[in-house]
Amino acid sequence: MTTVDTTTTSLGEGGPSGLQAVLVDMDGTLVDTEDFWWQAESSLFAELGHPLDESHRAQLVGGPMTRVIDYLLGLTGLRLSPEELADRINGRFTELLDGGAPLMPGAAELLALLRENRIPAALVSASHRRIIDLVLKNLGDHPFAFSVAGDEVARTKPNPDPYLLAAARFGADPARCVVIEDAPLGVQAGEAAGCPVVAVPSVAPVPAAPGRVVLGSLAELDLELLRSLVPARV
Repeated sequence: MTTVDTTTTSLGEGGPSGLQAVLVDMDGTLVDTEDFWWQAESSLFAELGHPLDESHRAQLVGGPMTRVIDYLLGLTGLRLSPEELADRINGRFTELLDGGAPLMPGAAELLALLRENRIPAALVSASHRRIIDLVLKNLGDHPFAFSVAGDEVARTKPNPDPYLLAAARFGADPARCVVIEDAPLGVQAGEAAGCPVVAVPSVAPVPAAPGRVVLGSLAELDLELLRSLVPARV
């Protein structure tokens, strides 16, 4: 497991609210990679003699890789080790991703909003480090102070650990860090960490719930809404 730098990153000015940081999921939230994951998994299993149909797709969204691997091995009975299967899926996905992945609708505007308003931001994903680094390289100029990968924490999503680690690296209160997610397991992780969550569902639906904001796309998320989720402290 990769050693994570746990030093804190200085907080900038979040504006006239209690907002300290924004923690953004990657796959299906920021970049449109869910189709790539499905292509990687379905093409590989077709080659292995176990075609997957669309009914299985929702079970594979949002990671973590360990849960995806357990599901696929249980479904197909393949005699591969979890490590070998994960490596093959990640390898196939990396090939598909190498040319870059399109941004989700409203993602470019979100990145600009965070950068222009100097809102501290981190990328928090269940994907492995090599995948995140490839996405960030293709993003070019971005506002993220750091990123947290799924293979850098003992327990990744749906556990709160990745978001708690990101808040800690900012020296921030999780309750004052807004999480932006697309998948139910990621939403669960953010809420378990005590963060206000904005859900922008991609493949799997995310139901409305008290204290949870559900949007149709990132294009609906503006600075006023973002700041309103963490009222100013008096």
